[in-house]
Amino acid sequence: MSVLSKTKPSREAGRIEISSLTVEYKLGGNSKHRALEPTNLILKPGTFTALIGPSGCGKSTLLNVVAGFVDATSGGVVVDDRQVEAPDVSVGVIFQHFALFPWFSARGNVEFPLKRFGLPKAERRERAMEALREVNLHEHASKFPGQLSGGMKQRVAIARTIASDPDVLLMDEPFGALDAQTRLQMQELLMDLWGKRKKTVLFVTHDVDEALRLSDDIYVMSNAPGRIIKTINVDIERPRSIDRMDGRFIEYRSDILRLLRPSENDQTSTL
Repeated sequence: MSVLSKTKPSREAGRIEISSLTVEYKLGGNSKHRALEPTNLILKPGTFTALIGPSGCGKSTLLNVVAGFVDATSGGVVVDDRQVEAPDVSVGVIFQHFALFPWFSARGNVEFPLKRFGLPKAERRERAMEALREVNLHEHASKFPGQLSGGMKQRVAIARTIASDPDVLLMDEPFGALDAQTRLQMQELLMDLWGKRKKTVLFVTHDVDEALRLSDDIYVMSNAPGRIIKTINVDIERPRSIDRMDGRFIEYRSDILRLLRPSENDQTSTL
């Protein structure tokens, strides 16, 4: 058995239920900013869901509430029957900025968070190396972040997260800082990992093609305060390649781009 595997409960893990969730931030004095209008979503275990919308529409806020980093103003989030009130080891988060410790090697960065599980050093190292192998970076395990390319750093960040074997992966524009070619390679890697592990993924992106290539479902959000204005169930056979866009891909793409124009954000619907 893989050192990354763990015993699962009889019920499939990774269900996310978001109910009447709103988020407001206090500004100066008595003023407030509403970042998120009442939002209801259910993400089934093992599904890949994308959030897409204009900058500042509340995509990252929604993800941060699911992660336990931001408190809900009203409503809430439940992950596998547990109300989200703080970060939890069953939910892994991957950001656009890699947040690697420059004084640790690639292996050290993956190994460090495993200390919270109280594992022996040898097991931590074994887990770290297996995770690095999964992202094809095991041959660079001894290199430090300053010696790695942007794509390699993001592979380390992904390995660091999957080493803990969370049931849910939250990804906040993880490939946004990468060049186009590296971004495509990272999308292929992510699809390979998701195909093997079938974790529940909530993926924030600005890239319509990326959302269509990766997701089962896409939730399109309005300008702030954010709300879901359309749900798109992506009925395109996998694997998907953006260099072979069929008519259905183009139809989805055109629909999303139309919705992202502010003048079109006036109706909620499902495709």
